[in-house]
Amino acid sequence: MALSNEQILGYNKRLLLSRMRILTKNGFYGLLLMHMILTIDESCETAATDGKRIYFGPKFLDDISDSELDFILMHEILHVVLRHCERDGDRDPEIFNIACDIVVNSNILKTFDMDLKSITLKKYGESMHLTPDKKEGFNYTAEEVYEMLPIKSKSTFNNSNSNESKDSQNKSSGNKKDGTIDDHSRWKDAIDEDNSENELWIRRVVNAAEAISIQEGSENRGGLPQCVQRLLKELKDSQIDWRRILADFVQEEVCDYSFSPPDKRFSDSPFFLPDFNGTDISVSNILFMIDTSGSMSDDAITAAYSEIKGAIEQFDGKLEGLLGFFDAGIVEPTPFTNVDEVKRIQPAGGGGTSFNIIFRYVNEHMKDNPPASIIILTDGYAPFPS
Repeated sequence: MALSNEQILGYNKRLLLSRMRILTKNGFYGLLLMHMILTIDESCETAATDGKRIYFGPKFLDDISDSELDFILMHEILHVVLRHCERDGDRDPEIFNIACDIVVNSNILKTFDMDLKSITLKKYGESMHLTPDKKEGFNYTAEEVYEMLPIKSKSTFNNSNSNESKDSQNKSSGNKKDGTIDDHSRWKDAIDEDNSENELWIRRVVNAAEAISIQEGSENRGGLPQCVQRLLKELKDSQIDWRRILADFVQEEVCDYSFSPPDKRFSDSPFFLPDFNGTDISVSNILFMIDTSGSMSDDAITAAYSEIKGAIEQFDGKLEGLLGFFDAGIVEPTPFTNVDEVKRIQPAGGGGTSFNIIFRYVNEHMKDNPPASIIILTDGYAPFPS
């Protein structure tokens, strides 16, 4: 029998109240849930997501408490954030579903200071959170957990430490064939062909993490799931092999003799003698220009800084150059010789974008000492010069 409008309103109110509780108590999850549409779907057996909506079956909602509902919402949003729907590749989908749930549930468990009640459903039992080696899933990616799972046990895998009966195993696995509580069949509807959704969620994750750090008054990310902390670290690290890109501009300098380190052959003598250190590699006079037009988000500008930092580190600090900014105009480039100096150079801009003005500036103001290379860090939303 179809649900009445009054019943649907009641279920929707309950979902919104759950999201509000999460926003208050676990702000990171709550902020991300604000981007999702919460939907009642009578064809849904438990809960599911397609990357844009989170679906709940009414009977499942009747079976779970408010705290259990909070857990399920957090479970679904982590699947979306980690893009689990797009990462199965040619893996066995049932086993990969289990791996994803172990990672997600364990991360939520850590959020609640390892209180097992936080991931336990009265009707379904304790949710999977341990890997076959009895370690917490938050230590791994879904792909790493997948490799640990035995192929033959996809319908019977149980990660409890105790010897339970078959009935108890079925209960703790959610009474579903593959051992998961929620329905992962709708993940196929969330495939992101042009990668735009993935980039959008990266921005949302970074923004939510920054909001939480501001709320806590520090850079402490203790309130973030372990998997998200790992994701943010990867985003902040340089993604480009700068040694390969700048190979044509590497300069070899003969260091001859140096006291750092001294000649070890004379370590027993009363004198320190210099040792021959061969050549040193450095890169200099590189002009970095960061796009600060209106289309560049704070995250994109942060990523640009991360790349310059990564370039300097990849050359062991022996990279020098200039850093400038551009939109429809040029902010005069500032020289730098190390990472700390780069950090002190503040971005400016926010208007339209023109790549031509960079080359015009170099031609007019750097003719006597042109840069060895010009590197433009941009989102590409501007006409390219001929």
